[in-house]
Amino acid sequence: MLRLVARILPTTPDYHGTAWMIRVAGRRLLTPIAMVIVAIALCDVMFALDSIPAIFGLTQEPYLVFTANAFALMGLRQLYFLLGGLLDRLVYLSHGLALILAFIGVKLIAQAAHDTFPQIPVWLSLTVILTVLAATTIASLAASRHTRTQDANNSASGTTPPAQPVPPGGKTH
Repeated sequence: MLRLVARILPTTPDYHGTAWMIRVAGRRLLTPIAMVIVAIALCDVMFALDSIPAIFGLTQEPYLVFTANAFALMGLRQLYFLLGGLLDRLVYLSHGLALILAFIGVKLIAQAAHDTFPQIPVWLSLTVILTVLAATTIASLAASRHTRTQDANNSASGTTPPAQPVPPGGKTH
C-alpha cells in the first residue's frame, strides 16, 4: 500500500526535520514522516476491517456494527501496542484468539444457514469469548510465572538452565 501511495503522491527519501511536506522546485513532496503517518492510518483501517466479521458474529444491528467499527478505528492501534508489550507474558493468547475466531466463523456459518443449523444466542457468544480470553490469560500468566521462578532459581544457584523448548507463539523469554 505504501508503494501505491508513493506512486500516487510524490515523495522524497530525505527527512526535513519534522515537516510532513516540503516544496522542491515548486512541487510539493511528502517526507518519510508523512509516509509513516499514512502507514499508521492504513494499519488502523486494516484492523477495523478485521473486526467487521467479529461484530457481525454478535449482532446484525447496523448502529452497533457502525459504532463498534468506529471505536475499532480509534482504539485498536493503542490496544495493539498494549498487547504487543504483553505478548511475552501472554504466550497462549494467540491460541485463544484463534479459538475465538473459529467460534465466530461457526456462528457466521450457522447464521447464513439458519434453516439447517440452530442459532447461537448472543449471550452464549459473549460467554465463550470471555471464557476463552480469561482461560488463556490465566494459563499464560501461570506459565510465565513458572518460567520466571525457574529462571530466578537457576540464576540464584549459579547453574546454567537446560535448553528450553520454544513456547507457543515462537517467542522465547
